[in-house]
Amino acid sequence: MNKRSITFGLIALLFPVITLAWWNEDWSSRRQVSVDATATGADIQETVSDIPILIRLHAGNFGFFSELAEQGRDIRFLKDDKTPLNYEIEAVDTLSEIGLVWVRLSQVRGGVADDKFWLYYGNQNAPDGSDPKGLYDTPQSLVYHFKDGEVLPQDATAYGSNATDSKAQIEPAGWIGAAAKFSGTGAISVNPLPQLAIAADKGWTFSTWFKFDQPQANVQLLTAKEGANGLSIDLQGTSLVAHWVGVSGSVDTAPINVTQGQWQQLVVVAKADKLDVYLNGAIAATAPISLSAVNPTIVLGNNYIGLLDEVQIAATARSADWVKLSFRSQSPDFSVLNFGEDESNGDAGAGHFMVIVQNVTVDGWVVIGLTLIMLVVAIWVMITKTIIINRVTKDNKAFLEKYRQLDPKHLGDLDADDEQDESDIDWVSALVGKHDHFQSSSLYHLYHTAIHELKQLQGDVNQTVTSEAWNYLHVKLDSQIVTESQRLNKNMVLLTIAIAGGPFLGLLGTVVGVMITFAAIAASGDVNINSIAPGIAAALLATVAGLAVAIPALFAYNYLLTQIKDITASMRIFADEFLALLSMRAAQQQKK
Repeated sequence: MNKRSITFGLIALLFPVITLAWWNEDWSSRRQVSVDATATGADIQETVSDIPILIRLHAGNFGFFSELAEQGRDIRFLKDDKTPLNYEIEAVDTLSEIGLVWVRLSQVRGGVADDKFWLYYGNQNAPDGSDPKGLYDTPQSLVYHFKDGEVLPQDATAYGSNATDSKAQIEPAGWIGAAAKFSGTGAISVNPLPQLAIAADKGWTFSTWFKFDQPQANVQLLTAKEGANGLSIDLQGTSLVAHWVGVSGSVDTAPINVTQGQWQQLVVVAKADKLDVYLNGAIAATAPISLSAVNPTIVLGNNYIGLLDEVQIAATARSADWVKLSFRSQSPDFSVLNFGEDESNGDAGAGHFMVIVQNVTVDGWVVIGLTLIMLVVAIWVMITKTIIINRVTKDNKAFLEKYRQLDPKHLGDLDADDEQDESDIDWVSALVGKHDHFQSSSLYHLYHTAIHELKQLQGDVNQTVTSEAWNYLHVKLDSQIVTESQRLNKNMVLLTIAIAGGPFLGLLGTVVGVMITFAAIAASGDVNINSIAPGIAAALLATVAGLAVAIPALFAYNYLLTQIKDITASMRIFADEFLALLSMRAAQQQKK
């Protein structure tokens, strides 16, 4: 069992939930997806059947691209624990953490917010389950995704309504994956095919996303004509007009103003008695017609300078709710899909914290790893300094008890040099043997320094201290106090680094994580709270990690610094008292 499964298991003990049975034990993870058909989502009133819905995966709503098999071939969609849904993977890039997947929903009920299905993933040995030909219903007769590398646009439906000629280039950065780029010098042509025919009793639907950056002149975004009869969509300047010519004459819709420099969806629905034009999911113009049978030649983008993406033709009249749901599911401005929490095979929900952890990006883990190293170092300094200070305080107390009992006439009795010559006794091993209980006492080190220097200068500590010796001794004690303070403060800078650097390092991880989240959302075009929240929450985990280092380090630093200041003050007091004692003894000897 891997570490992630163990973690899920522990969290599951705390947050038990009732979940649907697992579809296949070979898949390690799944996530529930719900369709919101209410006013906050798709805003449809009637039930729509067999409609392809676009799922935009990115770091903001899916943090497990590293678990996917190559090109996402292990992705599966199920209505419940046993009913698979047809789907098509248009693009999955695990490095950029972007995925475009179409899934066919058997029905989306109008006004319902919880039509749910499941996304399964996490099986490196799974075969490719993508089925583009099963994604679309029978009337859908042409779908061009304009995939990168296509010379002639290829139809994604089972009909194979491929283009016969194309002067358009493939633009990688389209609205939904790649797009067709027109330079005004040629169009895309499709020969007449039975599945593309316009029937008076069934109707006909054309849809596309388009974008242009300059006013157009004499442009036909679409012509679907047999001879003079048929449908055309003209773009003049920034105005669109749908034009129908049939056996009963010609009809134009009212001009529709469109916005240049912006992706917009255009849908034209030809019904038996009228021609409806939808712009961005809403009805924009309508005109009465008498629809007649036409087996047209299709021409896309004649004289056009701009982009087309996701061109679709259906040999039926799609409903207004179909058009609206199609637009809203493909537009990042609407939250049609809501993503639940990820679940691991055999485990229940992971809990909110695990959702955050699962969405942390690589750069976030790098920052969290660095803060963890800082935390380990800070804890090591806290522990070692606490032990050292406690020992110094304890030994200082023991030394003072002995020192207070000392006869001023025998000042050197506590010094180790009475029995052995130790020219260099450091602060850790100062007293060995007879005075080993003073080995960590900073006061004893001052005392030892003074006695040692007196012996070197005068040969006997009980002799009168000369003025030269007095000045020299004063300097040596001050020097020893500084040395002891430096040793006590050694490595304290590591705590200051943790205090100051931890939050800034965490903030850096958060800022980078937020940047990556917004970049992924911008690239995928899925902008809603459900896609943004996991990535932002995961990015904030880096700041939490930085604060988790800084807060205990701050408390420990202030406590240890106070203790060190107390010890330093004690050393200065002792040095002054010891020098005063020597001064008093010198004065007494001078009187004698």
